[in-house]
Amino acid sequence: MGTILYHGSEYLIENPQFGKGSLHNDYGRGFYCTENIELAKEWACGKQTNGYANIYELDMSDLKCLNLNSKKYNILNWLAILADNRTYWQNGSIAEEAKKYIKDHFLLDISGYDVIIGYRADDSYFSFAQDFVSGLISFQKLSEAMRLGKLGEQIVLKSEKAFQQLKFIGYEVADAEEYYIKKNEREREARKEYRRNKKGNANINDLFMIDIMREGIQNGDARLSI
Repeated sequence: MGTILYHGSEYLIENPQFGKGSLHNDYGRGFYCTENIELAKEWACGKQTNGYANIYELDMSDLKCLNLNSKKYNILNWLAILADNRTYWQNGSIAEEAKKYIKDHFLLDISGYDVIIGYRADDSYFSFAQDFVSGLISFQKLSEAMRLGKLGEQIVLKSEKAFQQLKFIGYEVADAEEYYIKKNEREREARKEYRRNKKGNANINDLFMIDIMREGIQNGDARLSI
């Protein structure tokens, strides 16, 4: 049996089409799914309207998969891909230099992968990432923040081969009266915990973006293993 995936949407999507979707999503153009049906239902109701958790089975046996949450990678690899695809970031010389440094030193070549697994950058989590790039929080605080609010992983189909191995098997209705509220509660809880952690005492050994740039820190540095 393959992996069961859910895609939250306003629409029923029985035949996802390769090559569709925005280029400026977290990992670029692709079909964004989750293994958590509750998260899919929240995403389906993001516009405060009822939606669907479309259900699929994906045969991943011969697909090339990049798991950004494995120990092989660090949060800056995820952030570099985000910086390469998302169009909006704060203006300012430090933030711009930081974004360029992250892309130059931590961006992975994702072109050869069929599937990518990694964090989903909802509004709260994107703002946490921007705080780090602007020097407001440390690398350690960012890593903690990404685990707040039970963000969960997203599984993104990137190649035509992956789409060919995806089979629609049904759906569940997502009620906006329930899941729009749950989505907002998740966001509020994440922001609340983030503000609490942000106020906590920083460790003298914490790494800030300016430290990473000044010291020329790159992939493989032990200080990035959290």
